[in-house]
Amino acid sequence: VAAIVVYAGVAKVTAFGMTLAPGQGGVLGALAAALLGTYVEKWCRRWVPEALDVLVTPTLTVLITGLVTLYVLMYTAGELSTAVGTGANWLLDHTGVFAGLVLGGLFLPLVMLGLHQALIPLHTTLIQQQGYTVLLPVLAMAGAGQVGAALAVYVRLHHDQSLRTTIRSALPAGLLGVGEPLIYGVSLPLGRPFVTACAGGAAGGAFVGFFSMLGDKIGSTAIGPSGWALFPLLKGTGGLALTAAIYAGGLLTGYVVGFAATYFFGLGRTVGGTVSGVCDSSKQGQDTDLGGNPPP
Repeated sequence: VAAIVVYAGVAKVTAFGMTLAPGQGGVLGALAAALLGTYVEKWCRRWVPEALDVLVTPTLTVLITGLVTLYVLMYTAGELSTAVGTGANWLLDHTGVFAGLVLGGLFLPLVMLGLHQALIPLHTTLIQQQGYTVLLPVLAMAGAGQVGAALAVYVRLHHDQSLRTTIRSALPAGLLGVGEPLIYGVSLPLGRPFVTACAGGAAGGAFVGFFSMLGDKIGSTAIGPSGWALFPLLKGTGGLALTAAIYAGGLLTGYVVGFAATYFFGLGRTVGGTVSGVCDSSKQGQDTDLGGNPPP
C-alpha cells in the first residue's frame, strides 16, 4: 500500500475531478492507509477459511486498502494536509502572540502526559509543504520556561541538597530540550513551579509569535531536537541571523519569566519543614523560610 501511495503512476489517476500526485497527503495519508489496512485485515480474518487465509487475506487487504487509498484517502489527506499548513501559518500570522502564548503555555502538560508525540504528523506535514515546521520553535519555549523555573528552585532552596543535586543532573538535558527529567524530578513534584514553568513557556511562545505577526516566521527543518540543539536546524523568512536571534530571544524570555515567576510566586513558606507544594527533605521537623532562616 505504501508503494501505491508514492508510485509515479498515480499521476495518471483522477479522483473527484482532480489528478492525484505521488505522495499526496504525506504522512497523514500513510497513517490513514495503515489504519484502514489493519481494519480490513481483521475483517477478512473473521470469515476467510483458515486454509485460504494466507492467500486471500493479504490479497483482499492490499486490493481494498489500495483502491480506497487511491480514490479517497490520498485526496482527503492531501486536502487535510493543505488545511493544516494554511491553518498554522494563518494562526501565527494573525494571532501570533495569542497563539504562541497558548501553545507555549500548554506544551509542558502535553509532554507530562506523553501526548506531544501526537503532534509529529503535524510537524511532518508542515516540513513536507514548506520545508520547515513553524510550530516547533514556539513549542520549544516550554522547555525554556522549565529551565528558568528549575534555576529559581535551585537558588531558593539552597538548603535542600538532594533537590539541588537533581537539578544539576537534569539541567544540561533541559537546556538541550529534554524536559522530562526536570518535569518529573523537580517542577511537577513541587506543584506550583510546574505552573510557573508553563508561564515562562507561554511568554517565550508569545515572543516568537509576535515576530511571526511581523512577517518574520521561524521554523525547524526537522523534528525532535529542542532547546539549544534546535539552533542548527532553524530556518525562517528573514535569514539565518535574524531567525537565530528571534529564537534566542524567545529562549531568553522563557528563561527570565520562568525564573522570575517561580522565584516570586512558585514557592511559599514552610511549616514543619513543608513548603506550599514542596517537601524539604533536609530540614524535616524545623520551621524555616525558603532562605533557610528560622521564622521570627
